[in-house]
Amino acid sequence: MEIRYRTKDLGEAGALLAKGFRLVGLDKEADFYWFVIEGSNPGEISNAYWSGDLVVSAKVYYDNLRSLKDRLFSRR
Repeated sequence: MEIRYRTKDLGEAGALLAKGFRLVGLDKEADFYWFVIEGSNPGEISNAYWSGDLVVSAKVYYDNLRSLKDRLFSRR
């Protein structure tokens, strides 16, 4: 089952995308954006990211961070 997950954290969003989740949008709130991500078990991946146990390709992670930043700055 696909679950929508929101995070303000760029690193967390990049990690989720590196694990195969999809960015489905950006939600503006006050002076920041939420990354809206869709996939299965985002909480499990998020917990692994925050605990330092998540393993992803460094290149894929970096490419996702760059892509997310591009999306953010194109909105300003």
